[in-house]
Amino acid sequence: MPNPTHVTRIPPAESADAAAHFEALLRFETDCWDVHASLATGEPDFVLLQVTGDQAGFDRGHIAGATHLPPSMIDQETMAAYPDDTVFVVYCAGPHCNGADRAAAKLAHLGRRVKKMLGGWIGWQDVGFSLVPSWAGAARGGCPAHPLGCRSGQCARSPRIQGVGSSA
Repeated sequence: MPNPTHVTRIPPAESADAAAHFEALLRFETDCWDVHASLATGEPDFVLLQVTGDQAGFDRGHIAGATHLPPSMIDQETMAAYPDDTVFVVYCAGPHCNGADRAAAKLAHLGRRVKKMLGGWIGWQDVGFSLVPSWAGAARGGCPAHPLGCRSGQCARSPRIQGVGSSA
């Protein structure tokens, strides 16, 4: 048998252990493709929450169908607006951000069922999906990457937002 590499120095788990591990992960996480496909049905069985940034950032671009709810606003009173059996899917900016983890923990402590969408809105765009604006300036073609400067809507730094920049 050849010398083990960095990958195999620690042997992989037995298949039954690996199956249990990865199935457990899927109870806590979902990905952009699955969220997109579920939203496309028009009747998703979850509430999608963008849990980072301020309202202005959300208004410049977010996943269509998402509600903006920062972790600081997740409490018993706010969540009372949703039926107890509601499933929440939370997302933040991306893998460099722990806002989704913070929000998921708060929701779980409130007795709510929750999954985290891997990749966040950066991952959403990386796989080719667009964000949508609710911000009037973005809808008119303002550049969300430079909300106080560039107003051309053609800036190379603009994220893919429907109706803004090079991708419509």
